[in-house]
Amino acid sequence: MPDITWEEPFCAEGNNCFRLGTDPHGNAYIAVAGHEDTYLTDTREALRTLIRDIKAGKADHLI
Repeated sequence: MPDITWEEPFCAEGNNCFRLGTDPHGNAYIAVAGHEDTYLTDTREALRTLIRDIKAGKADHLI
């Protein structure tokens, strides 16, 4: 498993918690809190773009 530094969980109502992490090699990770051994990974730039797009409303149709 990579050397991932996980942030505190981001939680909605109930038990819907996600964690974001990074490693020293420029990779970013997203996992369900408590299941950090099963994660989605990409570059930090890809994570940065995802967060900016979500903040800009580009995923509003999903909620």
